[in-house]
Amino acid sequence: MNEKLYLIISGVIFAIIGLLHLLRILFQWPAIVGIWSVPLVVSILAVIAAGILTFWAFRLSKTVA
Repeated sequence: MNEKLYLIISGVIFAIIGLLHLLRILFQWPAIVGIWSVPLVVSILAVIAAGILTFWAFRLSKTVA
């Protein structure tokens, strides 16, 4: 697998993760890990982080030959 393909696949995966967290926020879906109810602020931070990583991966894939 070459570097460009790796970056594109990574960008798509991060975009999907960000979209799922955004849907969780919009539809108020609960997330429970063990006995801990995960607050929505965690998903807000995940949307921001996934968005940055998606942008970064696609931007880097354009610079790779």
